[in-house]
Amino acid sequence: MLIVFGIVLVEQFGLPIPAFPILVVAGALSVDGELSWQLCLLSAVVACLICDMFWFRAGRFYGKRVLRLLCKISLSPDSCVNQTEDRFRRFGAKSLLVSKFVPGFNTIAAPLSGAIGTRTRQFLGYSVTGAALWSGTGILMGILFHDGVEELLGWLETMGGTALMVLATLLVLFIAVKYLERRRHRARIGMARIEIGELLALIDGGHDPLIVDARSLTALALEAPIPGALVFQACAPDQLMATIDKDRHVVVYCSCPNDVTAAEVAKQFLANGFHRARPLRGGLDAWNARRGAEPELRPAAC
Repeated sequence: MLIVFGIVLVEQFGLPIPAFPILVVAGALSVDGELSWQLCLLSAVVACLICDMFWFRAGRFYGKRVLRLLCKISLSPDSCVNQTEDRFRRFGAKSLLVSKFVPGFNTIAAPLSGAIGTRTRQFLGYSVTGAALWSGTGILMGILFHDGVEELLGWLETMGGTALMVLATLLVLFIAVKYLERRRHRARIGMARIEIGELLALIDGGHDPLIVDARSLTALALEAPIPGALVFQACAPDQLMATIDKDRHVVVYCSCPNDVTAAEVAKQFLANGFHRARPLRGGLDAWNARRGAEPELRPAAC
């Protein structure tokens, strides 16, 4: 039970150690009476609840900063928050019922719940239920496929130290594949950025750059946009681009690692003939860091 508790705990805190297979093994061992499936289920749920409450409270007090931190330490930081923020916004706290089954979603579900002001009692109800569903599914699979799991364990026991080498190699390969996916994704959105100083110079020089906020609607609710920025999510892209001079400077920003969402939106502008479209390096953080020098911008509309 302590092993189940420990593995689930470290996985839920964000380390790339898969806990679901441990639950399957625990379920298989419970068939022969070597473990109590009830205690294993309780251990897993308690471990999940400890982590969920930690991240929930962190999200409540530190909001967007915690989400950025989780994105930076994630194996898929370029998309982990932005792809799931609005999914969470759509379903609310009910998302916690299935979040542990969805890689990446589980990373931000608890802190995002805290950041958007979910009531603690409501969070606890969905968190415990979701943890029980996830843990129970793993244990049930172990019980149902008991014979196959027993054979696998016997094979690993026969291999001895070689089995540990194989498992360690598989873990390293998993991390390597995620890293390569990240590199390929970043290469696809590789393009020149505009620095915050250059953007301020354009504004001061009267060039009237169009500033586009590419963040999710949830991110907009958590952190105010740049004054006068046009919210890309609130506009139909074709309708928006039809109303803008293609020679105008277009600066797109977001708040995700590597400016990935801003780069993707800027590429859409470039593909439609806006040759002066660029993502802002550092995004909203870069703007806020220079807030003292912030000039007045005219409000933008679709």
